[in-house]
This record gives sequence, C-alpha cells and structure tokens, in this order.
Amino acid sequence: MGLSQVILEPKNMPAVVAACCKLVDDEVGSKGGLSGLAVKAGYKAVQGVKPNFVRHVVIQLLPDFVRAIEPLWEEGAAKGNAAQHLKDNRSRAADALLSVTDEKSKNAKSSLVRGTYDKLRGSAKKNVEEAVPRLADMLGMYVK
Repeated sequence: MGLSQVILEPKNMPAVVAACCKLVDDEVGSKGGLSGLAVKAGYKAVQGVKPNFVRHVVIQLLPDFVRAIEPLWEEGAAKGNAAQHLKDNRSRAADALLSVTDEKSKNAKSSLVRGTYDKLRGSAKKNVEEAVPRLADMLGMYVK
C-alpha cells in the first residue's frame, strides 16, 4: 500500500493526527534563539485563535500534505527506504509541504493566521527542513 492509502485510512487517522500534533509541538518546543522566540510566539498566537486549532489544521491539511510528499516517499520506497529518502531530500520535502501551506494561507479567513504565516514564511523552509526527519520517522511507523 502507498503512503496516502495507509496514512489516510480512517482507522489510522486518529493516531496519525495525534502524532502530527505532537510532532508540531515538539518542533516548536525545540526552537531556540531569536527565531525560536518568533516561532513560539507565532504558534501561541495561532493557538489562541480557537481551541484545538493545530489539531483542526492537521486534520484539514493532512491529505494535501501526504499527497504533496507522496512522490518523494514512493521514490524512496523504490530504492528500499522511503523514510531515509525523505530525510536525504528534506529540501524537496519542505518545498512540497510549503506549497500546500502557501496556497492555503492565501485563503485563510483569519487575518491573524495570514499575518502570522506571512511573518514566519521567510524562515519556514529551514524550520520545515529541520522537521522532516521527525516526519519521516513518524510516517515510517505507519508505512512499512
């Protein structure tokens, strides 16, 4: 089975969503320095928009994220190690994931969400690239 078939399988979704939310929390929590303060402040602001905002966003974006990185995952599966391939191609993975959020942010109803995204977008690729190893490991737990 391919990445999207496993990750988006209804019986897997609650655990995958929880794992994604933990991944986001862990990534934000691991950020340091001035840029880390900006990321943490932006994250806190967005969480304040409504309860369970991150969970809601994960549920909404997960299908698009999975489809965006699936070609990379499949390349890696053909080579024998999809998770490692994703890690080795973290720049491509980040570009694929950010193409989803860039498109979604254009249509965000909340000016706070749009503004926060626009402020953080400049450093987003570096942050997403840093998150790819955790993402690859998490996906690898579900797709063998």
